[in-house]
Amino acid sequence: MCGIAGIVAANRLLPDECASLPRMRDVLAHRGPDEAGLHTDGCAGLAHRRLSIVDLAAGHQPLANEDETVWIVFNGEIYNHTQLRGPLEAAGHRYRTRCDTETIVHAYEEWGDDCVERFRGMFAFAIWDARRRRLLLARDRLGIKPLYWTLAGNRIVFASEIKSILESGLVTAEANEEAIPELLSTRYLSGTETMFRRVHRLLPGHTLVFENGAVTTRQWWDVPVRENPGRPLSARDAVVEFRSRLDDAVRTRLMADVPLGMFLSGGLDSSAIAALMARMIDRPLQTFSVAFADRAFSELEYAREVAGAIGAEAHEIVIGEEDFFGALPRLVWHEDEPIAHPSSVPLYFVSRLARDHVKVVLTGEGSDELLAGYGKYPRALANWRGGAAWQLTPEPFRMFVSRTLVPRLPGRVGRYAARSFLAMPRTPEAMFFDNFAAIGLRRQASLLRPAIAVHATTEAAYGPSRACFDSPNGDSTVLDRLLYTDLKTYLVELLMKQDQMSMAASIESRVPFLDHPLVEFAATLPPRMKLRGFTTKWILREAVKSVLPASILSRPKMGFPVPFGNWARTTHAGLLRDVLLDRRSRERGIIDTRAVAALIDAHVAGTTNGGEPLWSLLNLELWYRTFIDRAGVQTLGRAPSAHGLGMRATA
Repeated sequence: MCGIAGIVAANRLLPDECASLPRMRDVLAHRGPDEAGLHTDGCAGLAHRRLSIVDLAAGHQPLANEDETVWIVFNGEIYNHTQLRGPLEAAGHRYRTRCDTETIVHAYEEWGDDCVERFRGMFAFAIWDARRRRLLLARDRLGIKPLYWTLAGNRIVFASEIKSILESGLVTAEANEEAIPELLSTRYLSGTETMFRRVHRLLPGHTLVFENGAVTTRQWWDVPVRENPGRPLSARDAVVEFRSRLDDAVRTRLMADVPLGMFLSGGLDSSAIAALMARMIDRPLQTFSVAFADRAFSELEYAREVAGAIGAEAHEIVIGEEDFFGALPRLVWHEDEPIAHPSSVPLYFVSRLARDHVKVVLTGEGSDELLAGYGKYPRALANWRGGAAWQLTPEPFRMFVSRTLVPRLPGRVGRYAARSFLAMPRTPEAMFFDNFAAIGLRRQASLLRPAIAVHATTEAAYGPSRACFDSPNGDSTVLDRLLYTDLKTYLVELLMKQDQMSMAASIESRVPFLDHPLVEFAATLPPRMKLRGFTTKWILREAVKSVLPASILSRPKMGFPVPFGNWARTTHAGLLRDVLLDRRSRERGIIDTRAVAALIDAHVAGTTNGGEPLWSLLNLELWYRTFIDRAGVQTLGRAPSAHGLGMRATA
C-alpha cells in the first residue's frame, strides 16, 4: 500500500512544477512511511511514498523497465503477479525484483493497456511511457484503491489523495457547490466529480490516457449482469462453489512479507473471513475490534465469541466521545471530502490499534452490497411490490390517504406510513434513494439557503444513482438493479473510508469479498441465493455455517453503530451550535442557520431524530474550513459536560 502522485506536461515541466513534487509526495507520508521516491525526465514527474509489504529489500518506486523508457508508480497489490511472471519471462522480459510492481511494467510492455484485465487484486497506478510521451492511469475493478486527477492547461496532475493535487499549486481549492444536494442526500458523489471544482476521480474499472495534451478514458470492466442460463446451479452446488471461491479469495490475500491480522466486528462478514483465515495460517490469528463504552453501541461480546471459537489472539479498543470528537477534524483532512459515515472514526482507532501489531489486515467489506446484506433491501422490495398493488386502487382514494390520512397518523406508525407506498410515488428516486437519504430533498429545501437549495432537484441528487439502476439488462430483477447500483456507488464510498482510515494509521487493508472472480460469480446468482424473505446473505450463511457459532449466523446486523445522535442530543449539542451557527457558517451562505438551529433544538428535545442531518452538516462545515478556507485541521471545543470514557485498549 502506498501513495502516488505526479505531473505530466504535453511539452516540458517548469522548475516550479518539479519543485512541487516533493510536497505532493510528502503530504502522503501517512500512506507510505517506509520510503520516498521521485523520478523526473523533463516532461513527467512521478512521486511515491512506500509502505513496504512485498519484497522489502527491493521494490523501490518509481520503478522502470530494463532500458528505463517505461516508469511506474503503483498503489495496491497484484495477487497473481507470480503466475504472470512466468509467461512474461518466457517472452523475454528480465526481472530485477520479486515485487508485483515490476510485473505491471512488463505486462504493460507485453499487452499494452489491456494488461489491466490480467491483474487480480486492488490497484491504482500511473505508467509513463517516455518514448511515446504517454501517461496511463488505471484503477481496479471495484475501486478499492483511490485515484484523482485534474487538468491544468496542457498538464495533468494525479494523486492518491486530493490534498496532494492541491500541493502542486496548479489547481486551487474551490467548492463544487452544485454537488452539495447529492452529497447530503446519498452521503457521497457517485460520478467522476468531487467536492473540489475541476478535480475528478478516476472511476473504478477505468483507465485514463493523457497524450498530446488530451485525456481519454475507457471502461475496461463492469459488474456482470445476470443472464438466464440454460441450466442454473442448484442451491447446493452454488453454496459449494461460493465457499470454494471465498476460500481462494482469503488465501490469495495472505500474500505478504509482513504480519497480517483481521478487523473483527463480530458480524457475519468479518467473522466468516476470520474463521477461514485462522484455518490457513500456522499461528494464532491476530484480531482487532473497536467499540464504544455504551453497550447499545458495542459488538465486543460477539467479537470475543468468534475470537474464542477460532483460537484467535484478540485485541480490543474502547473509545469515548472525547476521543471521537478529538479525532474528527484531522480525519476530515485525511478523507479530503466530508466524512460520509460516523463509523469512519472508530475505524481509524482500530486501525491505529492494529498498526501496533501488524502491517496488513483483512476486512469484511463488500459482502452487503454483493449479497443483499442490508435490511433496506427486503423493506424496499416489499414497498415496491406493495406500491404495484396500491396503483390498482382509485386515484382519488390514494390521494386522500397520502394527503389527509397519513399526515394525521401518530408517532412511529405515521413515520413508517410516510415512507411507504401510501405516501410516495412508485419511482426508484422516491422509494429507493430519497427514502434512505441522510437529508432528503424536502428537508434540504428547508435547511439550505435558497442559492444552494435551488440545486436540490431529483435529477441533481439522484440522477447518477438512477443511471446505475437503469444500466443492467438481461434477466435483471429489481434486487439485481439495487445491488448493481450500490456496488457502483455506495460501496465505492465505503471503500474510500476503508482506504483512508487505514492509511491514516499506515496499514494496508484487504477485502476478500471483492476478489473479482468471487464478485463475478455472486453477481450472476439469482436473487433467491442472496435474499430469502427477510434473511439476508443466504448463500454466505450456508457456506460458512460449519465454521461459525450459530449465534453469529443468526444475530441481527448492527452495522458498526456510533452514538453520535445521543451525543448530539446531550453532551455535544453545544458543539454543534458552536460550529454550525457561528459567524463563519452564517457568512458562508450554505445553510439556513435559523432552520438548523431549530433542527438542533428539536433533536435535543427528542421531537425529531436529526442525528444524520446534523452529522452531514457538521462535516460539510469542517470540510469548508479545512480546505476551502485553507485554515487547516480544525480544533473542536471540549464539551464541558462530557462524561464519556477515554480511549483504552486491551489484548
